[in-house]
Amino acid sequence: MGYEVHITRKVEWSDENGPRISENEWKAYVASDSELVITGAAEQANPNGETIRIAQPLLTEWRRHSSRSPVWFSYFEGNLSVKNPDEECLAKMRQIAAKLLARVQGDDGEFYDEPTKKSSILKRLFG
Repeated sequence: MGYEVHITRKVEWSDENGPRISENEWKAYVASDSELVITGAAEQANPNGETIRIAQPLLTEWRRHSSRSPVWFSYFEGNLSVKNPDEECLAKMRQIAAKLLARVQGDDGEFYDEPTKKSSILKRLFG
């Protein structure tokens, strides 16, 4: 389990109705952003050494996170979702949302349209 944050045009990301980001819009955005690539699948070994594979046609990898670990953007029903994003990932999500005329919203309905005060202070202190 984990906490997901979504890029959405809906009032609430979980609403069945409302404006959606189309598959074609997402594909066009990914084509314009050299940091993203649609892979359609993700694989990772679990603690038992077993490989877990997830396949979704528009599953997209962000390959420029400073941790060098892939970050996965999942497209589902007009929203994009990332599991457990850190502040660096939230910044990327805000960048994408701005281009797609959307907002960044957490599972509980809170919006992440602006960097947090804590992250702004840390950024000033540590660059």
